[in-house]
Amino acid sequence: MARALVTWGGWEGHEPERVGPMFADWLREEGMEVTLTDSLACFDDAEAVKAYDLIVPVWTMSKIEKQQALNVCAAVAAGTGIAGCHGGMCDAFRENVDWQFMTGAQWVAHPGNDGVEYGVRITSTDPLVAGVGDFTVKTEQYYLHVDPAVKVHAVCDFPVVEGPHSVNGPVAMPVVFTKGYGAGRVYYNALGHQKNVIDHGPAAELMRRGLLWAARKS
Repeated sequence: MARALVTWGGWEGHEPERVGPMFADWLREEGMEVTLTDSLACFDDAEAVKAYDLIVPVWTMSKIEKQQALNVCAAVAAGTGIAGCHGGMCDAFRENVDWQFMTGAQWVAHPGNDGVEYGVRITSTDPLVAGVGDFTVKTEQYYLHVDPAVKVHAVCDFPVVEGPHSVNGPVAMPVVFTKGYGAGRVYYNALGHQKNVIDHGPAAELMRRGLLWAARKS
């Protein structure tokens, strides 16, 4: 049986106490054994972390000990998958570059804040997004600094809300991407400001597929 570690905490505005258990339930429905915790102490033991098939972080604007981050990086490099959404993975630990290097992006802005309506465009033919189709959301629109090595599967267009970034003209910003980190798979979905953004429709379908793909279950 595949084993997953779902850990949640950090900024309460992203509803980690609701999103983390939701992801855990999805994985259990797929037959995975899930450890659910609200502590980063789960990253303290390097060998224990490597024993998981999948790590799902749901932390925003938090602090991680350097060795904890290195233990996760080592596990992913050895073949453990990692998958997450929104600030829960790519705005988790702003001070830790090892984490950012592994996960492939870092949040830097969301012009217009919450409630911006914008389109998500599917841009690859990968099974991760096959049959989903373009869709519209009304939520935060993440502006990310992104690893050029990622494989992009969906984008959104900037600018939608005017700001100092607008002078640069149209930008297709990754919303869903994957990358490799050693032997491990990395999946990220920029949607998920709160549970109701990611718990239904295309956003949920994309996230479900990403979790399973990262765990090598799909």
